[in-house]
Amino acid sequence: MPLRPDPTQEIRSATSFDGTRIAYARTGSGPPLVQAGRWVGHLEAEWTSPVRRSFLLELGRGNTFYRYDSRGCGISQRDVADLSFDAQVRDLEAVVDAAGLRRFPLLGMSGGGAVAITYAARHPERVSHLVTLGSAARGVLKRNAPRQLNEAKVLLKVIEVGWDQENPAFRQTYTSQFMPDASIENMRAWNELQRMTASTETAIRHREELDRLDVTDELERIRCPMLIAHCRGDLRVPYSEGEFMAGRLPRARFVPLDGRNHIILENDVAWAQFFAELRAFIPTGPVRDEPSAAALTPRDLQLLELLAQGLDNAQIAARLDRAEQTVKNNITRLFDKLGVQTRPQAIVRARSSGFGNRTP
Repeated sequence: MPLRPDPTQEIRSATSFDGTRIAYARTGSGPPLVQAGRWVGHLEAEWTSPVRRSFLLELGRGNTFYRYDSRGCGISQRDVADLSFDAQVRDLEAVVDAAGLRRFPLLGMSGGGAVAITYAARHPERVSHLVTLGSAARGVLKRNAPRQLNEAKVLLKVIEVGWDQENPAFRQTYTSQFMPDASIENMRAWNELQRMTASTETAIRHREELDRLDVTDELERIRCPMLIAHCRGDLRVPYSEGEFMAGRLPRARFVPLDGRNHIILENDVAWAQFFAELRAFIPTGPVRDEPSAAALTPRDLQLLELLAQGLDNAQIAARLDRAEQTVKNNITRLFDKLGVQTRPQAIVRARSSGFGNRTP
């Protein structure tokens, strides 16, 4: 039964193998898409967060999107003795069973990537497509990277000393790795979200599990199509770890994303790149409130094609032999017709509709 009614996000509860209550949420409509749990998460707080809400809404556009709070975190059961990696994988099993899902695409972001990989290896009949974003198949203790290991030790101490303090100075160290190019407002929002996610003890235990995991063997057992996306300048999980996964699974599609943010934001170039790739990779249903081609003028369609190719206003103006301000005004009106607010959103809509395939 729903734990708390919400007009746009329905929250339900699953019971894991050991009786632990796992809260999960469903939103959107269309074919299913499931996100594996990660420890920095909170179903309710993320839903209203300026850092996360737009991303979650986009994942629910054309899909029925399921996500859940990891054990010990968010609004899932907090007082949990077993925070092992295996228990986290079994929590995903419990959620998809409770939701009645038989076969579905699976998304793993950050630490949730290892959970998604392991589930897909154990249940090949359930996972139709596997997507990772900013993830690693091995923790820092398994990488033979002394500098990364030293940084991990420092971050554990930072969590121990300052995670639950009102003053965000210590959590800011963590935030600076998650989104170095974010605005001050987004950094403040993420600082607060982290504190709400888990207690200090739980945060440390989850981080220690991530640092020592190694799912390389499971990665090599993946049989479904796989998409690996990773920002080139990611400061939280090095880009080389995305390359490592792609090297172990040559059949996978590896997509480098532009930028340094581990948590990609709506105005990031990586946002449009990732969602265009995701929409082309997984099954989606009809998008609600999507304007038909008949609602767009030939000029609108021309602008949409150039936007999808990644051209900026000056380049579009030169291509169409118009003033840059005229192009800017035309694009603003196009955004209104599309029902979007930002350029990355427009690019995602355009590319998911087949625009952008011509050579710029």
